[in-house]
Parts: sequence; structure tokens; C-alpha cells
Amino acid sequence: MYVGRFVVVAPGIGAYRVSSRSFPNRQVVDRDGTLTVSPTPDAPPTENPYISYNCVRTVDTPAGNRLAAIGNGSHVDPIAEKLELGYPERDALAEPLLALDYEKDDYDTPRIAGVIGAETATIGTVRSDALLIEAVTEPTIVATYEVDSPEAHPLEADTAAEAAGEVLTAAFDHPVCAAGVTVAEDGVSVAVDNGPDADSEA
Repeated sequence: MYVGRFVVVAPGIGAYRVSSRSFPNRQVVDRDGTLTVSPTPDAPPTENPYISYNCVRTVDTPAGNRLAAIGNGSHVDPIAEKLELGYPERDALAEPLLALDYEKDDYDTPRIAGVIGAETATIGTVRSDALLIEAVTEPTIVATYEVDSPEAHPLEADTAAEAAGEVLTAAFDHPVCAAGVTVAEDGVSVAVDNGPDADSEA
């Protein structure tokens, strides 16, 4: 089954996977703790605005909490910025998703995102017909296609690297690359998995 890009979040851990039929030449790059989806060096040129974006950003809130914002597009940055300003997780997700709306491509692709804390997790999506935001206590997935409402999904990983590897090898079609993140009271860890031919630890 092809579900496109997807996020899985739970308290303390999350992961994001790029799945693509049209733009497979992409990788996740660690830029000082911010994980960025970008074309590989051999990717053909494109003007598609949805190809490159930050998919994971870590945040220290005014209250001293560490959080991670995760998602499939340019909305990850304003979500992180609102968390840095002290917005509640629900509002930090809802406002950017509603403002940027679903992607205006040929498929009306939903935007998907999550916020992960050491003890909390919130997941959201904006589709052409709905904005959905849920606080979750167990691993939960939302994808751009098919699984376009949050639902339970197994995630056995304990580390960021394991989370990235687990979603990259999940039984959905056209995997490309993945990112993982863990959030604990003492810090945030991130990892990338660009497949068997690339270095998997960020």
C-alpha cells in the first residue's frame, strides 16, 4: 500500500518517512540538530516547492521544556517557532496547519505534523476537508494518503536511530528516507536513515 509521507509520534519518540513515486532522489541531512529533507546530489533539477524542507526541529520552550516538531513540509518551522514562544502544543500545531493549509498540488496533499515531549505527544493533519489535532499516549500515525486520519501504529523503537530505521522499513510502498527523534528530560536526540547505502546515524 502506498501512503506517501507519514509521521509516527508517541510520548518521548517520533519518526518521519519520505515515501515518493515522483521524487525519490532525496535524503535527510542533519544540520546541527535540525533535520532537513533535500535532493540528493544526483537529483534532477525541479522547481517543485514541496521537495525541500525541515522535517524535524528541536525546541526549548520558555517554561524550560524540550520538544521536537516533526512533519512533511514548510509548516514545521512555524510550529517550532510557536512552541519557542510558549504556545500550547495543540495551538502550535493548529495555527500553522490552518494558515498554510493542504499542499496545492495535483493531489491536494495533506500537511501532517507532530509535537513530541518527554511525556506528551500531539499529532495533526490538515486536509482539503478537515483539520485534525489529537493528543496521543500511544504510537500514532498519520499519512498523506490512505491513513489520512490519526490511528494507532506499532513503534517498537527505543532510540532515534531505531525509530528512523523502523519507519523506513515499514511495509508501505516506495520508501526513500527517514528521520527519528527522541525527547527526554535531559535532551533530544535525532537520527537519519537514508537507506542501506548511507550513514544512518546523525
